[in-house]
Amino acid sequence: MTIQLLPAIDVREGRVVRLRQGDYEQEIRYADDPLAVAERYAEAGATWLHLVDLDAAREGGYTLLPLLAAIRERTGLRVQTGGGVRARGDLDAILAAGAERVIVGSLAVREPARVTSWLHGVGPERLVLALDTRRDATGRWRLPVHGWTSTDGDRELSELAESFAGAGVRHLLCTDIDRDGSLSGPNVGLYRELVARLPGVSLQASGGVRDPGDVAAAEDAGCAAIVLGRALLEGRLPLALLRGGAG
Repeated sequence: MTIQLLPAIDVREGRVVRLRQGDYEQEIRYADDPLAVAERYAEAGATWLHLVDLDAAREGGYTLLPLLAAIRERTGLRVQTGGGVRARGDLDAILAAGAERVIVGSLAVREPARVTSWLHGVGPERLVLALDTRRDATGRWRLPVHGWTSTDGDRELSELAESFAGAGVRHLLCTDIDRDGSLSGPNVGLYRELVARLPGVSLQASGGVRDPGDVAAAEDAGCAAIVLGRALLEGRLPLALLRGGAG
């Protein structure tokens, strides 16, 4: 398996949770100790971790620096993390705490020129652009922000993704919001389209993964990485799978 596997830990009020379709009212709680979950994934053979600050995603101001530092010290996992990254100071602090990559979402939609300057400042390997999307009634892929609670302006996924690709972005994370936490399968068709549009960009799939077949389908669609959330927490994906992913 050459696709990079990114086991996910979403943290809200200090606990590991999952939200269904980004809805803060549809929360499933899994564990009170995110560090213990990270250690379990590392022991199973994971090399990467996808860590999200759900409180900050809505309110701004990343709050997981102590947890990030502890995960790096205790597990050695390479971490990509975000949620609430609104200022260059947030970006620098997260990198200083040991993150391999910082995820920037809402700000990339609202202020793409500002985020492009960060991209050039820290380099394309240190930033992940999260363009999370939801199809509207007219069939357009729109880009909700602030923890997926509002839609900013009239931007569309393909337009903004191609703009960032032209600016040199290397890592692009795309979540089909309506599939997130739903165990309904990833949107392989969307990912095939993005891979074709964005040569040279490493696409990270997210949302809906339910079994190893979904991981294989995302790899076949050309995705470079895939986020594993609810299915891994609930044992629908075997922990042994983590040992087989790309490092």
